[in-house]
Amino acid sequence: MSSKLRIIVTGLVGLYPVGGVAWDYLQYVIGLAQLGHDVYYHEDTWSWPYHPLNKTYTSEGNYSAQYIRDFFNHYAPELLERWHYLHLHSTSFGMNQAEFDEVARTADVFLNVSGACIIPDNLSSRCVKIFLDTDPGYNQLMLSERFDWSENVERWCTQVAAHDQHFTYAENIYSTKCIIPKVDFEWKTTRMPVVMDLWEQVARVEPPQMEAWTTVMTWNAFKGKLVYKGVEYKSKGSEFEKVLSLPQHTSVPLKVAVGGVNAPLARLANAGWNVVDGPTVTLTPESYQKFIANSRGELSSAKHVYVAMSSGWFSCRSACYLAGARPVVVQDTGFTEVFPVGEGLLTFKTQEEAVAAIHNVEANYTLHAKTARDIAYEYFDSEKVLRNFIEKVNH
Repeated sequence: MSSKLRIIVTGLVGLYPVGGVAWDYLQYVIGLAQLGHDVYYHEDTWSWPYHPLNKTYTSEGNYSAQYIRDFFNHYAPELLERWHYLHLHSTSFGMNQAEFDEVARTADVFLNVSGACIIPDNLSSRCVKIFLDTDPGYNQLMLSERFDWSENVERWCTQVAAHDQHFTYAENIYSTKCIIPKVDFEWKTTRMPVVMDLWEQVARVEPPQMEAWTTVMTWNAFKGKLVYKGVEYKSKGSEFEKVLSLPQHTSVPLKVAVGGVNAPLARLANAGWNVVDGPTVTLTPESYQKFIANSRGELSSAKHVYVAMSSGWFSCRSACYLAGARPVVVQDTGFTEVFPVGEGLLTFKTQEEAVAAIHNVEANYTLHAKTARDIAYEYFDSEKVLRNFIEKVNH
């Protein structure tokens, strides 16, 4: 494979046009382009996109297309002509269908981040098709158990198997502590890439001492029960319950931006959290950055399935906090075997440990903020992460 590759990157930015989703997927596009590759963003989910202002799904694609266009126009204008949003598998926005077909025909790599998109019919036979598992545990259990509550599960499983290589954010997948089933795939490990220069402006300014510790979360993302070998593995809400009363044990202000179904907003507020609507306060990529910039740091639990299966998963959102020189206090998913913890990045298993970690950071905030940024450079810098990713693709 040549040193300069033609790469198609997929994502869910049009399907869920909110700030955090845009950063999750489009930093792949920018990061790979900065390495000198010929990169294109493509989205074809066959699904009605969510309209965050109307708070409903819609048959129209204009809002989603404009959202993608605005991201590239603001953060990577050199890529403004290199995206293709195929709305409901029929209407092209950005590139036209013929232009994208030519890219697909000549592509070297099809990087299907989160398995978000249908594999294009006209990829060349030499194109390496890569499934990138960003939701470890959930995806492998779906492949293993094929839950009937999941719509089109058989088609999805067939699509996953149709890829040539399989990568995962479960960095512990070959550890004896990790109980995620391998489901007959040879998994290669990777992690979220962060384009560090896009977060430099956030990192440059330390937040005032009275600002809150924050996070952005979806309370429950599962549409049914995730049961494996008689054990139910849950989403994030069940783990957040463990720190729900945390505001009553510290004078540090705490804020949570919540989305998702059946979040106990009143209970959170009564427990002392400043509760805001997640999709509203982080609607755009800019407002997502501003939310992080206005935070002292991140305090967050993780999905139960990540924790209970000792996946080693690390949050894309937390990587952005670190890049913005915001210390991170998060629930341990087993990533302590991969990343240094104790300064800048601290972990907890109990509410008491979370309180102690926040107070530890506040006692020497400048040191922790600098270390947070250093960790981001060392472990999440897109140049390093994506060079390593391409090397693994080639071997």
